[in-house]
Order: sequence, then structure tokens, then C-alpha cells
Amino acid sequence: MALNIEGKKAVVEEVSAIIAEAGSIVAAEYRGLSVAQLTELRAKARTANVKVRVVKNTLVRRAVQGTKFEDMADTFVGPLVFAFSGEELGNAARVFKDFAKSNEALVVKSLSIGEGVMDASQLSAVAALPTYDEAVAKLLFVMKEPVAKLARALTAVKEQKEAAAA
Repeated sequence: MALNIEGKKAVVEEVSAIIAEAGSIVAAEYRGLSVAQLTELRAKARTANVKVRVVKNTLVRRAVQGTKFEDMADTFVGPLVFAFSGEELGNAARVFKDFAKSNEALVVKSLSIGEGVMDASQLSAVAALPTYDEAVAKLLFVMKEPVAKLARALTAVKEQKEAAAA
């Protein structure tokens, strides 16, 4: 069903609101996917806190104007499905990468984490980004390890002195 001008404005506003909160965007061609497969993709995205939209490319081009994702507009060609991650930059890339393993019809065309447009070859690198919780855990481990080493060293010195005194 064709949208009138008011409907198109509403779609652009909706997508603009999603983009304003997005940390990353992934655009993939979905030609050849069935409705059931797209529904499965949306369900997986929902569990990963990723918003998935199928929108006309011209409307998404308007929505990204003036945002950090403006560079991507030139890559919006063909039937595309868009995934928008929130604070977790790698979530959208992770969802599309996992889904593409079992569905070859989904072909990632471009992605961005707000620092310019990347081609599909960068999908694995972005998908490998740690989540916020993983990053905090790694940071805490790095901060804790020197203190733990010092404690082990002091314990070893104490044990040596006790053994020498006995």
C-alpha cells in the first residue's frame, strides 16, 4: 500500500527517533527470505534489544540526514532491512551475523557504529565487540589482578620468613 505524504513524514519521524537513540546500524539485503524467516529474525532481534525495520530507502536516507550515520545513505540500494542497536554497539551485527549463518539470503551490505560507513567485511569485527557487562568484567579483572599478585607475593614472603625462623 502506498503511503501518502503524511504517512511518509510519520515513518521518517519514527525512524529518526530510533536513529537518535541508536549506537550502530546494520543494513542488509533480504531478497529471498520468506515472511517466516523475517519473523524469526525480528524475534531474535527483539531478544537482543535490537530494533529491526523494513523501510523504503528514500525514507531512511531522509531520516539519517544530519546524524552520525549520514555517510551510510549512499549504500541504501535494493530491498534492505535495517537493524538498530542501542548502547550495545555489537548487538545488531551479532544478530545479523548469527542469522546469516543459517539463512544465506540475508546479505549484509553496510554497517556503521557512528564513525563512518563500513562494508560487510567488518561485520565480524563489530559483532565481536564486547557487551557493556563483558567490558566492565574485563576491566575489573585487569584492575584486580595486580592487587592479587601483590597479595600472593606478600603471602609468599611471609611464608618464607616463617620457614626461616622455624
